[in-house]
Amino acid sequence: MFFRRKEWLRKEFDEKLLNQLNKFKENWQQEKALLERSFDPSEEVICQTKIAEAKYIFLLREAKQRKINLRR
Repeated sequence: MFFRRKEWLRKEFDEKLLNQLNKFKENWQQEKALLERSFDPSEEVICQTKIAEAKYIFLLREAKQRKINLRR
């Protein structure tokens, strides 16, 4: 019985991780596009882009560590 609950919780949190991963990917792509379109980007825009990329890569590594299939 305990293992059933554990598997159910794992699936639930895997879905949440995938949702966050997609959200952060979109955010990073938007920030990257803004940086590319900027003529003279400020330090703040550059930092926000790097932070968005770091968040996405962190979640991507977490998903790979958990062995989550990203193509759902």
